Amino acid sequence: MRDIGKAANPLRVLLVTQGQWGERIASNISTNAPSNWVVNSWAAPRVIPPIVDYPEEYLPETLPQSDLIVALGDVPGFAQLIPEIARLADAQAVIAPIDRNASLPKGLARQLEGWLDQQGVEVVFPKPFCSLTETRLNRTPLVQEHDNAFISEFAAYFGKPELDIEVEEGTVTRVEVRRDAACGCAQYVAERLIGTAVDESIEQAGLLHHHYPCLADMNKDDDYNDTLMHVSGNLLKDSVRDSVKAHLSINYIRPHGRNNED
Repeated sequence: MRDIGKAANPLRVLLVTQGQWGERIASNISTNAPSNWVVNSWAAPRVIPPIVDYPEEYLPETLPQSDLIVALGDVPGFAQLIPEIARLADAQAVIAPIDRNASLPKGLARQLEGWLDQQGVEVVFPKPFCSLTETRLNRTPLVQEHDNAFISEFAAYFGKPELDIEVEEGTVTRVEVRRDAACGCAQYVAERLIGTAVDESIEQAGLLHHHYPCLADMNKDDDYNDTLMHVSGNLLKDSVRDSVKAHLSINYIRPHGRNNED
């Protein structure tokens, strides 16, 4: 994984989970975060009603002081806890990824953004989580810019997969993960691409992504006109394609109007 140098003050991250999806992400981040980060986790209740009138009933009295909250909930009620979680942790920024639309519907995301804005807390909603970079999130037609320092530092290590692949005599011989997906999928794929024929590496990456398995939504997303699992898989395949394109005997034509940042 990349080394961008240690910040003057360690990034303090609070990972808030609620189920299997978030727990897997939290485990990967906790295990592979830079050594100078301070990473804490808190598991929210598994059962939270659709409407939360009193968030304090579902929260502890205190939470670790943190710069960044990574909110990994399964149900809409969880999202209604995030402003109070940010207040308890004195956080400056929140990443609330959308890998399943049912967990954070559009209207609720807009409300959450407004609530956090009133607290002076910046929030981004990468859809899917593995579309996040230091300056951008999402794919066309949802691409957005961000410039929050805490989110950028996190996204230097976890977000949109970035691979550096070495090829010898038509075979993948080495794969360095410069930025992993938050769930660990890119590292999983990288380890299993070694020995693959380079002309098969892009499609093989897609199969490995599916087998990991990716836990993104398999229902059609209206914004992308595609499933979020498919969008996620394409992000990974694009990273492989960009790294091996000079070695391919097959010419891949990128569709008109699409570029590496889509």
